[in-house]
Amino acid sequence: MKTSPEDAMHDQTLCVTPPEADMTGFDTLAVPVYRASTIPFADAEGYQNRRLRGPDGYSYGLGGTPTTRSLEGQITALEGGERTVLVPSGQAGISVAMLTFVQAGQKILMPDTVYPPARDFARQDLARMGIVTDFYDPGSLDDLRARLDDQTRLVWLESPGSTTMEVQDFAAIADLAHAQGALVGCDNTWATPLNFKPIAHGADLVVEALTKYFSGHSDVLMGSITTATVALGHQLRRSLGRLGIGVSPDDCSLVLRGMQTMSVRMQHASAVALRVARWMQTRAAVTQVLHPALPDCPGHALWKRDFSGSSAVFSIVLTAGAEARLMRALDTLDHFVIGASWGGTRSLLAPMNISGDRSLPRAGAPETYLRVSIGLENEADLMADLERLFAALEETARDAE
Repeated sequence: MKTSPEDAMHDQTLCVTPPEADMTGFDTLAVPVYRASTIPFADAEGYQNRRLRGPDGYSYGLGGTPTTRSLEGQITALEGGERTVLVPSGQAGISVAMLTFVQAGQKILMPDTVYPPARDFARQDLARMGIVTDFYDPGSLDDLRARLDDQTRLVWLESPGSTTMEVQDFAAIADLAHAQGALVGCDNTWATPLNFKPIAHGADLVVEALTKYFSGHSDVLMGSITTATVALGHQLRRSLGRLGIGVSPDDCSLVLRGMQTMSVRMQHASAVALRVARWMQTRAAVTQVLHPALPDCPGHALWKRDFSGSSAVFSIVLTAGAEARLMRALDTLDHFVIGASWGGTRSLLAPMNISGDRSLPRAGAPETYLRVSIGLENEADLMADLERLFAALEETARDAE
């Protein structure tokens, strides 16, 4: 039936009012990208009562779209949790979790090997808000027990530890924290839920930097916080609304696509990384290889007990002579990239100095480490790169002798 002239829309209105497409017979294996700021309501009463839709409902784009809900749900299932919220980065996940659940006058306990930006956030921002942060020895239950008190609201874990790769006794720490009435949170980016499920070991909050293995292509910044209970998840959702924090559904679609291959990418990269780590143990320029899957690595027994696998990130300690030549030797690389982050398709090397990132320094412990992240290049090409690197490092080591 033709539209009468009286009912026809003017061109300007037609430009902003697309017709509904017929979806009959259409389906897709990909999650559609739903973009929205305004969410239309069927009637005025529905808009007036939009709060009744609850924290998981749709009322404004900042709170999410079906694309973001798909990603949240997939992560929740992998983590074995109840709710997941998305934030613009892994560091945002750490800071939002702490801001949501810790108040002035309360205390957070962090492992001394925590991700350095989390340490800075505690020292610079939480301190301004009257929140106390204390750093505990990640490998000592006695040290943690001595620091726990009635003001402790959150015990944070990062296992393995940033750069120095200490593996923590997760369940024992969680039991101590819960006995004191504290929440347990962790950064699980190294392992991902494919290799370790913190909630099954007692975590209340799990942060993942989706920037890394989840997205897998070094082109997205995003983080997630998964909770063990619905109530904690709703608290986080409301907190994000008050802070005005949201993520792009386009970025969510990239993470969803990356997750399709995350398992096979990690299996390949972790297998190559372990072979590289064993090869590095034979090199004269190396004094220690810190990879939890190696039997002589501190924390290996805990890793073997709790983890189902490893990622492709580990660290090495060099001799003094090799360390002195490291910066120039790194410039010989063809395939390894020098840069921050990890978990993408490209292999990375990063010299890491931790001298300002520890509150409990160990006598004689090294300050500089070389962090290795293995990607998806051909293994022979990577080994040729490493042969050149170590030839330069070991020539320096011989000269020093």
